[in-house]
Formats: sequence, structure tokens, C-alpha cells
Amino acid sequence: MLLVLLYVLSPVLTPFMLGMALAYILVPGVNMLVTLKLPRWLAVSIMFFLLFAIILGVLLIVIPLVRKEVGLAIEQLPGWVAQYNINLAPRLNQLFGVSAEIDILKIREMLQDAITGTDSLTTTIITYAKSSGSAVIFFFVNLLITPVVLVYLLFDWDKFILSIREVIPRRYLDGTLSVFHDIDRLLSSFLRGQILVMLILAVYYSVGLSLAGFESAIPIGVLTGMLVFIPYLGVTFGLLLAILSALLQFDNYYGLISVAIVYGLGQILEGMVLTPKIMGERIGLHPLVIIFALFVFGQIFGFFGVLMALPISAALSVLIRRVYGQYRRSDFYKT
Repeated sequence: MLLVLLYVLSPVLTPFMLGMALAYILVPGVNMLVTLKLPRWLAVSIMFFLLFAIILGVLLIVIPLVRKEVGLAIEQLPGWVAQYNINLAPRLNQLFGVSAEIDILKIREMLQDAITGTDSLTTTIITYAKSSGSAVIFFFVNLLITPVVLVYLLFDWDKFILSIREVIPRRYLDGTLSVFHDIDRLLSSFLRGQILVMLILAVYYSVGLSLAGFESAIPIGVLTGMLVFIPYLGVTFGLLLAILSALLQFDNYYGLISVAIVYGLGQILEGMVLTPKIMGERIGLHPLVIIFALFVFGQIFGFFGVLMALPISAALSVLIRRVYGQYRRSDFYKT
């Protein structure tokens, strides 16, 4: 029932949950600035614009890098198609008895027709854009609501926490606050460890790709490290960019082999060294649980759900362990 309600209300809840998550991350910085005798409005403004600068910096890395790689890929496409038709297509024809050649002229005609509006593809795209116009509008509305929610929460965080505390029945207050304290300690540890892992991996991938001779080593390395906080998807996006860069820059298999070595060692470094040593076993979630949580929260809250799946699951694990501990101590279990 709760999942159904969350699914129905997910378009409305998403900007508020995102604002609350960002506020939770920024509140310690605001409180630290307030202790330095800065007015709260100034502390909130500093932390808000710091967050804006970080997001803008990421976009300034991602957008030019993707535009450059995609532009070069389009230029190299005819050569790749020609090599495929010469080397691979005849072998596929011999093995399966079908013509596997790609006609680059037909691809160009399709793209030209789509651009000039003479092909049905353009009509399809326009129709889809019209039908999904409300979703696009709602997306931009969410982008506007999230900063408003964030600013209000940063200003009134203490009042918000106090109001929640006042709602709790007095007989359950100590136990509830103990659970909240454990969740806060777990999430704080998770965030600090995640940031440190991101920085180490950003340096590793940048240095590794630079030593391999990649021209876009630093942007790709920094981007891969910063996207590590998105489980599985972040490193996959960075890997795809690295593979595309290898195909564009190197004429042989050296680039692809280098990418395989750098990213393979990076995954070993992250999975066997950084995550256990820095973040430890404090989260205590099995990989299958993580994958399940990604699908569930992604289905309910979209991309934001993917981002929040791990910390929310970690917080829920605190509650589950508490309930399980009480169950093991109960007379129902012992008798």
C-alpha cells in the first residue's frame, strides 16, 4: 500500500525529497558558518551558491566533452562503416548466410530527411514531443521547486527537526531519537566515505588515462570519479566515453586494451580496497539488495530514485536491524 501511494505521489514528492536530501548534506556547512558568527542568511547563501558552482562545474565538464566526442564520432562514422563492410560483414555473411553490409548513403538520406522534415521520423518526433509536453513542463517545474524547498529547509532546519520531535509520543521519544541518531551517523559516514572514494577514483582514472596517452584523460577521469556515487550507472557512462575516445584517437587495439586495464583495475581498487577500507561494512547491504533497491526506487522516483536508493536502503537497514534485534530478544522467538 505504501509503495502504491509513493508511486502515485512520486511526481509531487520528488522535488521535496531531493530538496530534503540536499539540505541534509548542506546543513552541517551552514551550521559551521553560523558558529563562525555569520548570519544564517549569509551562511545559507554561501552553501547554496557552492552547490550551484559544483553542479555548473560538472555540466561544464560533461557537455563540452560529450559534444566533442559525439562530433568526432560522426566524422569517423563513414570510415568505421567502410571498415565493417570490408572486414566483418563478409564473415557474417559466410556464417549466417545473410547480407550484413551497412549502406552509409541510406543512413545519410535518413538523417537528411529527418532534418529537412520530409521523413516520417520527424513527424514521429514532433508528435512525441507534443504528447510528452506536460512531462517536460513538469520536469522544469520540479527544477524550480527543488531550490525553493532547499532554501526553506536550510533556513528552518532546526525548526523542522523540532516539529518532528514534538509529534513523537513521549513514551517512544528516546527509542525513536536513538534510531534517528543511528541513521544520521550511518548516512554521515556514508557521505564522507563516498566523497573520499570519488576524489581518489577521479585522480586514479585521470592519471591512468593520462599515462595511456588519452587526450581527454582528465575530463573523462574526473567525470568517472564524480559519477561513482551513482551505483553501476556512473562508471558505465565513464567507460563508454573512454571507449569512444579510444576508438577516435587510436587506430589499433591499444586504446581499447588500455581502457580495459585502467577501468578493470579501477573496479578492483574500488570494490576490494576503497569501499571496504574507507566506507567499511557499516552499510551492510548485499549486492543483490543494492540492485533490487536501484530498480525499486528508480521505478518509483525515476533518476532521483537511483541516486537515493543506496542511502535510503542503508537507513532502512537500521530500522530492520532494530526490529530484528527486538524479535530475537522477544519471548515469542525464545519459546
